[in-house]
Amino acid sequence: MKIFKVVLEKFNKLKASVDDFTQFRPYIFQVQNGNSQLSIKNYSIIENDIVITLNEEVNIKNNCFLSYEYLLEKVWFYPLFSTKEFDDRFYHDLALGAIYSKNYTIFRTWSPAASSINLLLYDTAESSNSENVRRFALKENNGLWSTLIKGDLQGSYYNYEVTVYNNVSEIVDPYVKAVGINGMRGAIIDIEKTNPEGWKNDKSPELKNYTDAIIYETSIRDISIHPNSGAIYKGKFLALTEENTVSNKQISTCLNHIRELGVTHIQFMPIFDFSYTSVDERNPDRYNWGYDPQNYNVPEGSYSTNPYDPYYRIYELKKMIFYIHKNNLSVNMDVVFNHVEDTISSSLKKVFPEYYFRFSDDNTLSNGSGCGNDTASEHSMMRKFIVDSVMYWAKEYHIDGFRFDLMGLHDIDTMNLVRKKLDEFKRPIMVYGEGWDLNTPLGKNIKATDLNSKKLRPIGFFNDKIRDCIKGSVFNALDKGFATGKFFLENMLKKCISSYYLDPYQSINYVSCHDNYTLWDKIDLSCTSESFEDKKSMVKLCASIILTSQGIPFIYSGEEFCRTKNGDHNSYNKPDSVNWLDWDRKSEFMDVFHYYKKLIHVRKNHGAFRMLNIEDIQNNLIFIENTPNNIVAFIIKDHANNDTWKDILVIFNANKEAVHINIPEGPWEMALDSNSYTNNQIISGSTMFINRISSYILFKL
Repeated sequence: MKIFKVVLEKFNKLKASVDDFTQFRPYIFQVQNGNSQLSIKNYSIIENDIVITLNEEVNIKNNCFLSYEYLLEKVWFYPLFSTKEFDDRFYHDLALGAIYSKNYTIFRTWSPAASSINLLLYDTAESSNSENVRRFALKENNGLWSTLIKGDLQGSYYNYEVTVYNNVSEIVDPYVKAVGINGMRGAIIDIEKTNPEGWKNDKSPELKNYTDAIIYETSIRDISIHPNSGAIYKGKFLALTEENTVSNKQISTCLNHIRELGVTHIQFMPIFDFSYTSVDERNPDRYNWGYDPQNYNVPEGSYSTNPYDPYYRIYELKKMIFYIHKNNLSVNMDVVFNHVEDTISSSLKKVFPEYYFRFSDDNTLSNGSGCGNDTASEHSMMRKFIVDSVMYWAKEYHIDGFRFDLMGLHDIDTMNLVRKKLDEFKRPIMVYGEGWDLNTPLGKNIKATDLNSKKLRPIGFFNDKIRDCIKGSVFNALDKGFATGKFFLENMLKKCISSYYLDPYQSINYVSCHDNYTLWDKIDLSCTSESFEDKKSMVKLCASIILTSQGIPFIYSGEEFCRTKNGDHNSYNKPDSVNWLDWDRKSEFMDVFHYYKKLIHVRKNHGAFRMLNIEDIQNNLIFIENTPNNIVAFIIKDHANNDTWKDILVIFNANKEAVHINIPEGPWEMALDSNSYTNNQIISGSTMFINRISSYILFKL
């Protein structure tokens, strides 16, 4: 008989999978748990599994083995850790981490599996042969380890020494809020001292409805690192606090550019502390997007002017957010809770193996993230970690929204709890993410995917249907979409425009983001025979669709001046010269930039493009039928969503030739024509001449 796997299903129940029962003798089974041998109460056989009930519970602080004659198999605890029974027994709701005050600091961490945990206090952020370390034992209460150290510890550094299953590791506190260089030691600080002047009076811009948002994605480094950005603090948080930055051609750059464009929200790619193996804070020449979390609740040091001082990165990030808010812009944060950079070195792995990560049936780490590991959001203390982190960023840093990377790897209950807790702030905080259905051992009915959007309100989802319909599949560089000349996509585009697939407050409408090819590169690769001017017209057509569709528009930084990465579709660790916003390029594509700006202005000033629910869209949005191929036209009628315009006519022509189309009887006044800077034209009658690769917005008062 061969034992394939033994799992702990309950504290006193094992299940062993075997291949042959012909010689099976149950009395030969032995269960060794640490130094103790556990007695067997009874057993049952179910197909190829033997279920063994014990007279006592397994102590999860010690490894457990099932032996049968010469066979020995380690008992896998993860199935027990995934049960409600386990979470109910060991869940704690107290605040974790280092809780500082001038008279004492409380240290708390959680690990039911640990046999001992010591607090290590240091005087410096980096190790040396002569350094002084003070060691204090933490006491356990049902998996919660804590100690109180008297005195003012401000300026000290700390880690934990954790013993789990006879392995001793020094770890950074998973809940750490401040760190030294490269995030290798936690720092004990007075968080009040990180506040810039006026911080307590900082207010987020008003947002009445989520559909009023226009999101602009960028990276702290990309937005200002170009030699001609005009910024002094290139690649740093502080670059976005500099007034009226311009290029050498006196064209707006950095925050000055974003403000001129007119969007409402800046979504920053990761600003938490990412892995020092990706970017060394001592010498941050190496580039990385930062989707490799190291310390979730600490700002990234390479974006600070002094990453050696724990205060600077916090103060400078707050100062940037304060300045952005003063410019009537909101700040959304890209969060990456679905995986860690490296499981082996992860504090979550070392403090409690097999709890914070999701495993497949073969005992291997689940890899739906494509990064070698998926976190187990369905486990109550991992769920608490996610919720606590989001709440901390919203409270301490005044973050206005959270974009969840690979949100489909999380469970519905976790995301709904995030939404519920953020609602306590009594200000509109956006929650949205990538709702892809990825291969992870979580039931389809409980994944936070777009397929389950009705169970996740009001949480938004990136709409890949409108993305691929407009420009072609992101998985095929040569594939085209409606705007780039592919036929027979009109019906699908109509569904996208009218928010058929998602409620409007849930639909994040986009054609490009940091992943995959930039919009310009995708058009350039898939439209090899088109002229330079036609490609620019296609970019404008893409923008027209995104910014007039029902939902929440999303723009990738530089898209508005045809950003290129020279055909690189995955630039996460490529040089600045690939990833930066080339401010010289903006002057080359000023006509595209001005068109985006006008589109944004129209959308922000007309509620008809920002309806709140499907019912209003169905009652007010009508598509014009019997249009020529590759043309979509629609009317938003009757002062929809209290718009000042009575009726609005929007037309998209993806054809490479001009056509005449039938429209409702005029007169219509031109609001925006993608081919013209003047928009005073009056269209009378019931026909209209439509230029090639163009878009139009017209209205009646």
